[in-house]
Amino acid sequence: MKSNEAILVTGGAGYIGSHTVRLLAEQGRRVVVLDNLVFGHREAIVSEGVEFVEGAVGDRELLRGLFKQHQFSAVVHFAAFAYVGESVTDPLKYYRNNTAEPLTLLEVMQEHGCKCFVFSSTCATYGVPASIPIVESNPQDPINPYGRSKLMLEWVLRDCDKAWGLKSACLRYFNASGAAEDGAIGEDHEPETHLIPRVLMAITGEISHVDVFGTDYPTPDGTCIRDYIHVNDLADAHAKALDYLAEGGESIRCNLGTGVGVSVREIIDAAERVTGKKVPVEYGPRREGDPPQLLADPTLAREKLGWEAGHKNVQDMVKSAWAWMGGPYQGRYPRS
Repeated sequence: MKSNEAILVTGGAGYIGSHTVRLLAEQGRRVVVLDNLVFGHREAIVSEGVEFVEGAVGDRELLRGLFKQHQFSAVVHFAAFAYVGESVTDPLKYYRNNTAEPLTLLEVMQEHGCKCFVFSSTCATYGVPASIPIVESNPQDPINPYGRSKLMLEWVLRDCDKAWGLKSACLRYFNASGAAEDGAIGEDHEPETHLIPRVLMAITGEISHVDVFGTDYPTPDGTCIRDYIHVNDLADAHAKALDYLAEGGESIRCNLGTGVGVSVREIIDAAERVTGKKVPVEYGPRREGDPPQLLADPTLAREKLGWEAGHKNVQDMVKSAWAWMGGPYQGRYPRS
């Protein structure tokens, strides 16, 4: 992809989006960020030359103005709600935001002849996996509205490819983790549900303890095993997906993970090694819907995108998250 071609990044002020925007800018690409700041943070856009626009993906006239002004060659779409529990209690919120509103974006792309779309999808589209490690041919049977809302958009993208030649890369993340190594940007959700930041928040005293749900799983230490992937590796995958599509690649769906399983107990141990402090833990029963193990097979991303995770040691991921908590924002962007 040529450096003078503009890329629209929706949700670019969010956790994974902001790290991707930073990388794209460092690569000399021209980036415009569109974010409604419901969950994103303006302060997370740290690179010079990145244009920021506050607005919604479903705002047709705003999108038309942006596409007319910039003639985007590609869209990287992060904008979404991502709280699984909330999606169960308020499914319409998720279907509207994650599935319906992006249709407006796709319609404007079609109007302007933009046929390159990189989509922030999720391993939640698989539901309870039929086999481990998970390959892209595994059945997709999501068990919550969040996963279904993402899968529906994958289906829409497939149909758009057949209808008008839209080429898409659907990147199915496993457990995003870590932060920029310099501590400048990082993970700041409200509420925070991810394990690594909650473990560190328990160390700093921001929360009283971290809950561990289940110690009797059929795993080596009895706690759940997940595939943790560093946010900078996710950013790199999006950059490589843009290049793959720009070079004429066909639409693709790829798992993004390390292929290395890490247990909850191992995360806690890594945090104690990094910080030199004890993690206050409370152990409880299994949480409904938590499979014992989720592990990616990232072979397809390596073969097609030339991408492989560079951070496979979970201690490195914890170390970068700890740097963010000690950085200029102390792990929390300013609240308006």
